[in-house]
Amino acid sequence: MDHPYSISDFAFSFRRREGTTRDLIERSSDSLDRGSSHGRPHRDREPNSGQSDRRSDRSRTVYRGRNREYSLRDSEVRTLTDLGKFRVVPADDLARFGYDGDVSRMESDVRNLARHGLVEQKTIEGHSSFATKVLTLTKDGHWLLERAQLVSHRQATYHGLVKPKEARHDADLYRLYQQVARDIADSGGKVRRVVLDFELKKDLYQALSRMRPDKDPRYERIFIANKFDLKVVNGKIPIPDLRIEYEDDCREIRRLDLEVATRDYRPQGLGEKAKAGFHLFARQQDHAKLRRVLDTHEITARIFAL
Repeated sequence: MDHPYSISDFAFSFRRREGTTRDLIERSSDSLDRGSSHGRPHRDREPNSGQSDRRSDRSRTVYRGRNREYSLRDSEVRTLTDLGKFRVVPADDLARFGYDGDVSRMESDVRNLARHGLVEQKTIEGHSSFATKVLTLTKDGHWLLERAQLVSHRQATYHGLVKPKEARHDADLYRLYQQVARDIADSGGKVRRVVLDFELKKDLYQALSRMRPDKDPRYERIFIANKFDLKVVNGKIPIPDLRIEYEDDCREIRRLDLEVATRDYRPQGLGEKAKAGFHLFARQQDHAKLRRVLDTHEITARIFAL
């Protein structure tokens, strides 16, 4: 069960739709739409691009917010967009992936953003190996993202922490995204946007609330699930933790549905996620228990290392 992840493991499912194997799915834009305080046109940033030259990233751009101006480096803007897209990001993961391991540079940027009131640092409890210091946008930081049009209009952004238990789980999504996005880029693809479960649930539930009473609810549910490229499993519509939408090397839109499985997952829930065709990832400390659950309940699924 302790499988290393490789984008080649997904390539086969891109070409076939059979059984519980899913094709990709929506969301992700590591497009950093570059903007100015005057709302000039933006240009997309490739996933993880710009990281190799962060140390030479010294110039600043002025952005206008609520009755004030912010002088920000490109690296600080990238940090704002990462926090906005993923809601909560562990500080050590941000340093590792967003700053190529340059902790001092990351801390300098975060101090400046916090001084401006755009970012705040929180502490959440977790496993001993889990980074408890996490970063999130403030309301002003979120407002600046939208006001300066720093992300695509198709990319949802967030601010503030949710419930502590959900925050611990969501904090893994940034690391998971970086792992998958890197392999997508190495395969000639380009990430377009990311979709968190919160957004997908909101849109799905709105569609379900409009189900016509004169129609068979079972078929209506299947029809609606198909519209979102999801499946009905045991009468439910499982929703992935993270959905990535990207262009492959042939410029076709592809989608990946990803799930972070933990030791707290019940067998039924884990089975439903597997049958829905989600690609399952788990931290090393959770592998043994999850393996036992899969074997005991004869659930066919592969779990990749996170």
